[in-house]
Amino acid sequence: MNHLAAIELPSIAYSALSPILIMLAAACIGVLVEAFAPRAARFPSQVGLSVVAIFAALIAIFAERSTHTLTLGRAIAIDAPALLSMAALLVFGLLATMLYADRSLDKVGNNRVSHFVAEAALPVGSRADRALLASQRVQTEVFPLSLFAIAGMMIFVASNNLIVMFIALEVFSLPLYLIAGLNRRRRLLSQEAAVKYFLLGSFGSGFFIYGIALIYGYAGSVDLRDIFSETTNNFGQDPLMLIGLGLLLVGLFFKAGIAPFHQWTPDVYQGSPTPIAGFMSAATKLAAFVALLRVLYIGYTAVPTQWQPVLAAFAIVSMLVGGLFGIAQTDLKRMLAYSSIAHAGFILVAVLANTESGVSAVMFYIITYGLSSIAAFACVSLVRRQDGESSRLSDWKGMGRRKPLLAGIMTILMLSMTGIPLTAGFIGKFQAFSAAIEADYAWLVVVALLLSAVTAVFYLRLIVLMYFHAPEEDVALIEEPGTSTDVVIWVTTALTVLFGVFPGPLLDLVAKATQFVG
Repeated sequence: MNHLAAIELPSIAYSALSPILIMLAAACIGVLVEAFAPRAARFPSQVGLSVVAIFAALIAIFAERSTHTLTLGRAIAIDAPALLSMAALLVFGLLATMLYADRSLDKVGNNRVSHFVAEAALPVGSRADRALLASQRVQTEVFPLSLFAIAGMMIFVASNNLIVMFIALEVFSLPLYLIAGLNRRRRLLSQEAAVKYFLLGSFGSGFFIYGIALIYGYAGSVDLRDIFSETTNNFGQDPLMLIGLGLLLVGLFFKAGIAPFHQWTPDVYQGSPTPIAGFMSAATKLAAFVALLRVLYIGYTAVPTQWQPVLAAFAIVSMLVGGLFGIAQTDLKRMLAYSSIAHAGFILVAVLANTESGVSAVMFYIITYGLSSIAAFACVSLVRRQDGESSRLSDWKGMGRRKPLLAGIMTILMLSMTGIPLTAGFIGKFQAFSAAIEADYAWLVVVALLLSAVTAVFYLRLIVLMYFHAPEEDVALIEEPGTSTDVVIWVTTALTVLFGVFPGPLLDLVAKATQFVG
């Protein structure tokens, strides 16, 4: 009993943790709704719960915007980078929720699916019957799973302890494995993608936890600040530390979709429900890179020469793989997957700077890229065929004549991903390359510029298909977007242009979010 009395419980700053707690509570409530609510009530209940929870968490983050503290026994760091990352994750989650709530209805132009015909035949006042039809064709379990994933990512970006980081990794990975297999229109492809994601994700998690074990053997702690102290004292030359860090990076590279640990990305993006693919392209990448920044800029910032060359090599490989393989794709979702692999390499160019300007460049890049990526996937979801959504590149032939507005939006997004001036993508690359030049990696910037030209090929190919090719005879249907899809596309596209023309407000915001507490 005396020994038990001597144990001191860690202090918990509930107010600082409130955004995370709100999302976890909402996710648990969502599970109960799924289990006990009538089928007809699940869809509106889950959508409403998700939206309310996200807005409540955003309000909590705004209330804690000046917080800079460690809590839960120094395991969780609530600081400016964590709060900004959490806010971005919530915005991405809100956009994906709006898309899924609209796109999951699986309309296939002109009421070609029987249950849409059945719904149209119902009396106007039959709201219960309409809700029942909606609930039968919407997999509402996606909503609580998404909330768990967002909550896990929020813990992940705030983890100051490697064990907590690993637990958060599993908390957000497991729901994503399940969601990836919930594409009803492409069930076999979706399930194959989910299995591949799960198996490769398990390998990545295995590397991560084994790296933690080796680092603990080296430093005697899994706290990032203790690891910093040990690497400072020993100049980071211990082989145990180097191998442990290497294995840790493998796990993080897997989640960020960095080549050669990218094998899951094209299949999962193609097989997953399109709103979820957009969410993963934005949120998972953001969470992985912020965690990478926290590990390197707190635990290993004293020995940058041990990891900067490694990051430079992987940046080149990722840009090269993303660019070359992206050119060969005939499926737009797979092309966007290889685009994300290439962009991961561009972001690594900023990460290796090991400076505050590197942190701000990474934050600006992943936020603006996430907005553009979600918008692109939202546009993809509008192209349909008799059997459901179609992501073939050939279906975009002649889009400039058929749907000039959709083609114009997609052109803006492709130009932004290319890095053309007056778009957010240009500012993001400029910031990333500037940070690398300041860190004496001008040669890497030259390589990145050359590989940017390679990635531009498949972006411009889509533009050429839209404006300089005639539509196919077996033309795909272009569905009129619902209100929420319309909002998502217009808001994300407008921000992509706004942050390219007037980047100042976002640059000021990310410049204030460069100090990690550790």
